[in-house]
Amino acid sequence: MAQYTPAELASKLKDGLLSFPVTAFDANLEIDEAAYRNHLAWQSSFDVAGLFAAGGTGEGFTLTPAEASRVVRMAVEEAGSKVPVLASAGGSTKQAIQNAQDAEAAGAEGLLLLPPYLTECDQEGLYQHASAICASTTTGVIVYNRANAIYSADTVARLADNHENFIGFKDALGDIEHLTKVYAKNGDRLFYLGGLPTAETFALPLLQLGMSTYSSAMYNFVPEFALDFYKDVRAQDLKAVNEKLNRFVLPYLEIRDRVKGYGVSIVKGGLKAIGRDSGSVRPPLQDLTEQDLADLSALIQQAGIVPAGASL
Repeated sequence: MAQYTPAELASKLKDGLLSFPVTAFDANLEIDEAAYRNHLAWQSSFDVAGLFAAGGTGEGFTLTPAEASRVVRMAVEEAGSKVPVLASAGGSTKQAIQNAQDAEAAGAEGLLLLPPYLTECDQEGLYQHASAICASTTTGVIVYNRANAIYSADTVARLADNHENFIGFKDALGDIEHLTKVYAKNGDRLFYLGGLPTAETFALPLLQLGMSTYSSAMYNFVPEFALDFYKDVRAQDLKAVNEKLNRFVLPYLEIRDRVKGYGVSIVKGGLKAIGRDSGSVRPPLQDLTEQDLADLSALIQQAGIVPAGASL
């Protein structure tokens, strides 16, 4: 059973760092429960505001509905007493409703609504899709503005007017004009989070547009560094942010951009580099090459951000 009302959840999430734990897989690419629970225990031991299970970094797009439900339930059991656990919903409207209801039954506090599968959408279709998911659950719902699901400011306002449990807007587009319109139209009725790949790169300028938080993939393997970076962003300490960008984030992007799909693979590579292996990624993604993993390991060491207790 959820511990937060949707409004309470929004208040909790908007002023802290968020992250999406990887889903651990064994050698057969099946869910590795022991490794996943161990990772969740570690992730929830830090002062993070929320964890999204079975999301993008958690390879939710490769999970069956049954697997997604299992992953969310384990996350709630392992971390839910320490930090809010949210789930993801995607695919068709019916599948997203199933994801939402399974997540609520598992005890998740809220839900990130991923874009519908494959097809183009106009605003009325997007509204009806998101509205159906909001109506299917009592937990808080956040829409993910990306790919084929670009929500206009008016559509966001319509969802907010009609669904009390619609609480957040996550953006992976980075269109300043669009974000300005969404925030100006909806104000503090929602909370806003950055969702561009390696969100640290964009965190400071997006703060000025009302995005008080973001989802950090690198929190998975360098949590102390990720939390320090977030504190610098919220303090609007440009000097400290730029120092961290140059010391680690920008060289990290260079490795990430070598292969399509490395945005997730590099996170599992980072965990392998620090001695907390969570297994390989599932196809259609591919693991880092040996050279890319060696370069990432060297970068973590050179940047001086090896987590406490790591065996790098």
